[in-house]
Amino acid sequence: MRIAVLIPEPGFDEPWQWAFDAEAKALRDGGLVVDGVPWTDAGDLSGYDLVTPLVAWGYHERYEEWLGLLDHLERMAVPIANPVPMLRWNSHKRYLAELAERGVPAVPTLSVDECEDAHLAEARDRFGSAELVIKPPVSAGAAGTFRIGPEDELPATARGGAAIIQPLIETIATTGEHSLILFDGALSHSVVKRPKAGDFRVQPHLGGTTEPSVAPPGAEDLALRALEAAPGDATYARVDMVAGADGSLMIMELELVEPALFLHVVPGAEGAFARAMTSAAERAAEQPLAER
Repeated sequence: MRIAVLIPEPGFDEPWQWAFDAEAKALRDGGLVVDGVPWTDAGDLSGYDLVTPLVAWGYHERYEEWLGLLDHLERMAVPIANPVPMLRWNSHKRYLAELAERGVPAVPTLSVDECEDAHLAEARDRFGSAELVIKPPVSAGAAGTFRIGPEDELPATARGGAAIIQPLIETIATTGEHSLILFDGALSHSVVKRPKAGDFRVQPHLGGTTEPSVAPPGAEDLALRALEAAPGDATYARVDMVAGADGSLMIMELELVEPALFLHVVPGAEGAFARAMTSAAERAAEQPLAER
């Protein structure tokens, strides 16, 4: 079976090979043929048994083009994991509000179309937090993400644009951000991510560290509740969560498009990943073209 893994456009400036290499090796060790295909120039994908956007990093910088690709994949009935409606839903952080509406504990979020100083005051009042985090509603890798203290002004790059505003979760710097990785709805492994000293961002390219961990009590149940709210069944998922001041867990991000799966951090997880992708390809082959 042949798998196309969508990767960044040539010249993408954030290191991404570490994620692709680990995932491609796991798939090849599982007997699959793997090609990396830039998502910005995907071309004809009809010769693949399965396409996955697992390393389609940078889509947030070319969002309309990304949505166009999803529309194309849907029209052409390309076998894809995860399904296109799920990818489209998860590409915009409005899904966090939907999780909360469905009773899934999530980091409190204020969404605004044209961010101004008044929205910061509204968020501080609503959340009871002087320290805020602001980010674009379509973003990845902490791009455009800022910590805003009580005396800080709204960053010029955020002013007037769409944004989501959240309280700063202090436990990220102490207990860390927990990531649960699930394949076909079953927990495979978990890691804990921590920022470098003085930061709140956990991404590796920003100095964050990632270590294997045991999922905290209640984490798996919360991850499954979040996945139930998504449109469709996820072949792969990473559910990021943090503990609030009272210790209760809440969703930070539900990553269903292009999450790092940290296969290189937790040895032994490769097999579950390869089996899930193989099963997705086999299901696609059995499905009538009109129903994909």
